[in-house]
Amino acid sequence: MVVLLAAGALSFFELGQDEDPPFTFRAMVIRVYWPGASAQQMAEQVADRIERKLQEVPYADKIRSYSKPGETLITFQLGDRSPAAEIQQLWYQVRKKVGDIRGSLPAGVQGPFFNDEFGDVYGVIFAFSADGFSYRELKDYVDWARQQLLRIPDVAKVDLIACRTRRSTSRCRTGGWRSWR
Repeated sequence: MVVLLAAGALSFFELGQDEDPPFTFRAMVIRVYWPGASAQQMAEQVADRIERKLQEVPYADKIRSYSKPGETLITFQLGDRSPAAEIQQLWYQVRKKVGDIRGSLPAGVQGPFFNDEFGDVYGVIFAFSADGFSYRELKDYVDWARQQLLRIPDVAKVDLIACRTRRSTSRCRTGGWRSWR
């Protein structure tokens, strides 16, 4: 009993530790717009067609759609048994299969637009403002700061968020880096 207790204690201190342990998100959101369409038209002519095509994807588990006038949102989930190493390939297949039926969707449909980046998280958010500087000067500085952040090890992505595009203002809020690896 003492030997097992000692071996367990020693093993405990040898366990690997991650601040942000890796895990795989097995969900994707597909959004489609059709300005002027009713919720029923969105459900019958857009969501149903996409759902049927998504059922062909290997490891498909849950497919849920929500339609409202002019917009459909489809949540697609892979089963827990889907291999983590194949997730990116499966997302490619989803895009390809839905892309194959894009031509059969009604005229005026915008999209589908895919979002499978649920694992991205913001580590830091920066806000930039510069009274007395032009919008162009501020934008150039923010672009330079973004390039510097991307050079930092373990920074996977830097997004600009809530950046104003009007030239009459000299304020621009930007996002920090996201998705540390």
